[in-house]
Amino acid sequence: MKTARAVRVGTTGANSRFVSGTSNTRSSVAASNILQQFTQSPPPPRKSLAAPLAKLPFSSVLRSLLVLSVSSSPILLKPCIYTLSHLAHPRSAFWDVSKNPLLNFLVKHTIYKQFNAGENKVEVQDSIRNIKQLGCRGVLLGYAREVLVGENQDAARDEKAAMAEIQMWFDGTMRTVDMAQQGDFVALKFTGMGTDALRLLQKEADPTEFMDSSILKVCDLAISRGVRLLVDAEEQAVQPGYLRSTPATLARHLETARQEGYTLGVKLVRGAYMKTEPRHLIWAKKEDTDRCYDEVVEALLTRKYNSMLQAPTKDTPAELPSLDVIIATHNRDSVRKAHAIRMEQAVRGEDYDVDLSYAQLQGMADEVSCELLEGFENAENSVGASPVAAPNVFKLLTWGSVQECMGFLLRRAIENTEAVGRTKDSQVAMFAELKRRCRNAFARSN
Repeated sequence: MKTARAVRVGTTGANSRFVSGTSNTRSSVAASNILQQFTQSPPPPRKSLAAPLAKLPFSSVLRSLLVLSVSSSPILLKPCIYTLSHLAHPRSAFWDVSKNPLLNFLVKHTIYKQFNAGENKVEVQDSIRNIKQLGCRGVLLGYAREVLVGENQDAARDEKAAMAEIQMWFDGTMRTVDMAQQGDFVALKFTGMGTDALRLLQKEADPTEFMDSSILKVCDLAISRGVRLLVDAEEQAVQPGYLRSTPATLARHLETARQEGYTLGVKLVRGAYMKTEPRHLIWAKKEDTDRCYDEVVEALLTRKYNSMLQAPTKDTPAELPSLDVIIATHNRDSVRKAHAIRMEQAVRGEDYDVDLSYAQLQGMADEVSCELLEGFENAENSVGASPVAAPNVFKLLTWGSVQECMGFLLRRAIENTEAVGRTKDSQVAMFAELKRRCRNAFARSN
């Protein structure tokens, strides 16, 4: 499980650092007005449906069922990973999707379209519009370019090549901010700056001057467009301080936020790199991970320390400082528990002031996202819903050329080897939705 100290656009005092530390006063004042609009804008209207997945287009149901059938099968998943590995690191023109038009077409209209938003502004904004038409509050949009630990790190590098990698990240990230809409998030993936950035991240060293100036320009554009920023959660090797250490790390961040007087943004993510992370950093059992995640969520939503998220010192105030939370998980039970806490707060009429959002990846756990949009009204053991506490649901979208997204798609497949059970649940949900639609069509024809 990971936690990221999310970037928040706002003003908290004359000496505060905004986003990545810009001192642009005009931008900071604009950010304050934008944040006020975020909190005042009402959630999108929701329509009551007999089945949550009825929201999805028929083509999405069929494509999801195909991809999930492969992902939930240990037999089919292995050759799929083998193929994606060749596509991500092509050694011939045949395996290069940027040079093989037929292969590009097949990949783009299957697995790419399932998990990615598009290759250009028109395609990406179409995807964003479709997501919001489902009832989602917004998207978390990220540029696909990335460099994984161990990838080309031993290759000789010159300054010109390093600058070109940073420039490519900068151009792609600026386009990402430009494509996002007011109130959306843009996820900054710093490994996308290339192998030099990867080395600095592993050493926990400061960015180069060119890297820093590029980040500041991205932040200023985001402020001017009303787009919120957060740092994308990546591997432990480049973002130390999560998994089993999450509660202690988060407690330190909370106390820093209290002392410096800013609202902490927390994006809480379950661990996804089981195949590559050092085993001693990971909880021994899945049940331990579930307990840690759920109890940390409870502490954040109630703004009270508990046995899992403990105060860093005995003198720390019992109440947590101001914070916003994104629960980024595909685990249905954890989402339901968090939603139940918020519903109970609404029923009791509590003046809860934690801005809560939920987020799932595009093409994954759609049944969880759609049930949230329905407030779990139609799910068994429902806790009920309240217009006051209508959940803010976001989808995480990644964009880029088919070739740029191959590394992202390979990671999705590798992660699914550790989550076949959850993927199977999604497959069952999609199959049930397909049967429901077929029954309805047959009934209408008679």
